[in-house]
Amino acid sequence: MESELHSIGELARASGLGVGTLRYYDGAEVLTPAWVDPQTGYRWYRPGQLADARLLARLRRVGLPLAGIRAVLGAAPGSGEAGRVLDAHLRRLEDGLADARRELSLIHSMIDQREQPMTTDPHPTAHRLTVRAEGLATALDAVRFAVSGDPELPSLAGVLFEPDGPVLRLVATDRYRMALAEVPATGSTGSTGAAPEPPAAGTIVPAPLVDALRALLGPGAAEVTLTLGDGLVRAETGGHRIEGTALDFDYPDHRAVTRLEPEHRITLPAAELRAAVETGATRTLPSGPHGADCEVTVLTLTGDGRLAVTADPGPEELRLAVNRDFLLDALDAGRPEQLVLELGGPIAPLAIRTPGRTGTFSVLMPVRLPEPV
Repeated sequence: MESELHSIGELARASGLGVGTLRYYDGAEVLTPAWVDPQTGYRWYRPGQLADARLLARLRRVGLPLAGIRAVLGAAPGSGEAGRVLDAHLRRLEDGLADARRELSLIHSMIDQREQPMTTDPHPTAHRLTVRAEGLATALDAVRFAVSGDPELPSLAGVLFEPDGPVLRLVATDRYRMALAEVPATGSTGSTGAAPEPPAAGTIVPAPLVDALRALLGPGAAEVTLTLGDGLVRAETGGHRIEGTALDFDYPDHRAVTRLEPEHRITLPAAELRAAVETGATRTLPSGPHGADCEVTVLTLTGDGRLAVTADPGPEELRLAVNRDFLLDALDAGRPEQLVLELGGPIAPLAIRTPGRTGTFSVLMPVRLPEPV
């Protein structure tokens, strides 16, 4: 048998992939050997797998994520799936380049200010914003559930407050889910009175201060003034004020996660989906923090376009698995009456939107289902 196969060393030399890299992709079930010697554990590959290995090497060079590599190599001939994955990756790269250019432009401005400091404004990065109390309360309710409670991830232990022109964007994530909300805002920066340019990373408001702010936004509050920047968080409304220190970390780029390209959009009542999730069958899979076993809900899109909850989807049905508790949390956030679910496939995030609120939505990371035996 060995005379008809390539050794792992031969495949490595012919493809440009390292032996360790080939072992990694074997473990990831992306490029598995045709035969493994039971005595030595040595891997052997079919001649036809050389083309896959060379393609894999090129996909790595352009930075295609593991899920995308798996989708390209596993795509059925003539299905067009491989091309769609590559086109989506190219759009992400182009968007990322545009973001990088904007960030570099801000960095150049910051360097110029550092080299030629202006002494007339002691707080050049402080933002003073005014927002409607009711709108801010709704936005906080929409994102608070996604704040991380993992002590090993201190940068995620709060809500990102990100001024962006006429809106204040709130972002929370624990890596397994992300929630975003926007509220109209007006304000200025420092003492100049000019329209604010948002800080590159926003301000991370720690969870206890977020909860105190939410409690401050009671029925009698009309507007709230926020001061963000220089490590400070201050909120003032109706003669009451709270303040505290922002978290001094870099927050992950939420744009990389929320550039979604859904293939299906389903509108349905929130109560209907909640009832289906609460009563529907689940599967137990290692989908929680640190690989803990959790209940997983499998959403399927049937041939007639209906969304269903099932533990045993048909082979032709689109299926997407998500953490059940995370899904229920997202359905509770803001208590919407109607929902728009956006599905991009079994390895794409699930977006949960509320009609009429473009900037407010949740994203749940998919759980990988075991391949059917």
